[in-house]
This record gives sequence, structure tokens and C-alpha cells, in this order.
Amino acid sequence: MKMNFKEIKRHVMTGISFMVPVVVGAGLCQALGVILGGPNIADQTGTFIYFIYKAGNMAMGTMIIPVIAAAIAYSIADRPGIAPGLVVGLVSAEVKAGFLGGILGAFFVGWLVNLMKKHIKLPKTMQGLMPILIIPFFASLISGVVMFTVLGVPIAAFMKAFTDFIASLSSGSKFVYGAVMSAGSAFDFGGPVNKTVSLYTTGMLADGILQPKACHMVACMIPPMGVLVAWALSKIFHKPIWTNDEKENLKACGPMGICMITECVIPLAMNDLWRVVVSSVIGGSIAGGLCMMWDVQSPVAHGGWFVIPSFTHADKFVIALVLGSLIMGTVLFLLKRRLSEEQVINGSDYDPNENQEAADVNIEF
Repeated sequence: MKMNFKEIKRHVMTGISFMVPVVVGAGLCQALGVILGGPNIADQTGTFIYFIYKAGNMAMGTMIIPVIAAAIAYSIADRPGIAPGLVVGLVSAEVKAGFLGGILGAFFVGWLVNLMKKHIKLPKTMQGLMPILIIPFFASLISGVVMFTVLGVPIAAFMKAFTDFIASLSSGSKFVYGAVMSAGSAFDFGGPVNKTVSLYTTGMLADGILQPKACHMVACMIPPMGVLVAWALSKIFHKPIWTNDEKENLKACGPMGICMITECVIPLAMNDLWRVVVSSVIGGSIAGGLCMMWDVQSPVAHGGWFVIPSFTHADKFVIALVLGSLIMGTVLFLLKRRLSEEQVINGSDYDPNENQEAADVNIEF
């Protein structure tokens, strides 16, 4: 199975389009629980507000990776890929391979299912069993074992090494420690690097060390606000840098950014990857470094703007958040290229000559 860059991007975007509603629903349930129940909502077991928070917490913790893996597998191999895609996503979460493991595992599932479709021949009377029994069973069995024994192991090792690297910085400069941690959080908008930092900071939070979680939260909240700053600057200076599709995606960044749902930026990043990532990392790392240097502490793991009053030095957190958002927005505004009227209407932010080489790269699985 050969795929070029555009096909890989299409499959990943399908996975993201399925994942984002889950993230939004789960994140808003978590945020609502914290708003109504306070920072200690996790200890208020048995209450109605706790059930709202717990439902969102469970969905955010267990469903995100399986959903994106199943959606990517579905995009590649149609319905027979859904079940093994879910299995791969669950195994990836279990072995700590995270988002990266789920995405790579989903491409393996897609390749495997298409291979089985091509080479397994059954009598006509049994062909109806292929999509509902034969392929889901054997593909789930094989891909699950492969994820446990082959794919998941090196990815999990990479994630652990990254976490250990972040932990090793805690004995040095406070600004550098916060900046590196926040750069990882702002790098991929809820992707594997972000989730690795999230796990590390949540572990620190459980141990009573509250500063790392504040750095993570500020870097998660900056990307949605930063792209809105860039949009505002483009309106002020009358610079056409957004396609019609991007303008539609920007509408979700306001409410989702308030709730600390950074995944809303992914569609914008996929359309202009390096510019959005670079500007996000710059803004997020500066804000995170300031939060660590100012000893900002977060007693909660999620909640966005609604839980800021519970922070230690909440005013300094807001200053770092606003400053980081302004920096990201300004950098993104300066980096993004002016579009022609045709590009704005057609939803294309790419110069065909600039990206032809990437589009022509074929990857064989």
C-alpha cells in the first residue's frame, strides 16, 4: 500500500474530525464539574456534579486515542478497520504509547485490513462474513499483538525518555524548565507530545507539586487565543491570510480556548503546519517560563479560564497567558503569507510549487 503526503494528511484529518467532538464533549463536562464543584470535585464522590466531571474525565482519559485510531483505520480500510482500530488505540493507551502509537497503529491496521481484503478468498456463501467476522477478528488479533510487542514498545520508550528529560530540567533554571515543558505542551495541540507533558504534570500535581501543571495549562490555552489574535491583526491591517475554511475553524477557537480545549487549532495547523507550530511554541514557551519563574501554581488539572481564580498568583498567570497569546498571534500574523482572492475562496493556503515535492513523496507500508 502506497500513500503520498496528501493521502496521509487526509486520513489523519479524518481521525481528527472524529476525535474533536469527543474532546469537546469530555472537556466541557470536566470544566463544568470544576466550575460547579470547585477544585476538589474529584473528592466529591457520589454527587451529581461529580458524575458530570467523572464522565468527562473518563472519556478524556480512555476514549480519545481509540477514537482517532479507529477513525484513521476507517478512513483507510472502511468499516472493517473500525474494530481493530479501536483495539490498537486501547492497547496504545495501555502500553503508554499515547497518540503517536495510536496513529501509527491505525495506519498498520489500514494496511493489514486492505491486505486481507485482497488476499483472503472465501466461497460466495461465506463472503458476507468477511467484513463482520473474519477481518475484524483476525485484524484485531494480529494488530493488538503487534502493538503490544513491536510497535508500542519503542514508542512508549520514546515517550518515557521525553518525560525523563523534562524531569531532569527541574534542577536547573526555573525559566528554562517552564519554557521547555510549555513548548512541548504547545507543540502539537493535544497530540502525543502534549499528552506526555500532561501525564508528567498530572503526576507532579498528585505529588503536591503544582507549578508544572500551571505551565502546561497556560501553553494549552494559548494556541486558540493566539490564532484569534492573528485573525484580529489581519483584520486591523487588512491582510488576507485566512482561507474561508480557516475562518470557519476560527469560530470554534474562542469558546474552546476558554475551556482549555486546544485541539480546535489542529485543522488550522494541518493547513499551515510549520507557521502555526513555530508561533505556538514561541508564545507558549515564553508564557510557561514566566509562570514557573513567578511560582504560579495550579491545584487542578483542567478547566481553562473558569479555574484561574483557584491558582496561586492568578494575576501573574493571566499576564503570562495574555502575553503569550499576543506573542503567538503576532508571530503567526507576520509569518503567514498574503493569499490571492482565488486561494481565499478555494480554501487553499499552499503555493503549489512550494509543496509539490512533499505531495509527491510516496510512502509504502
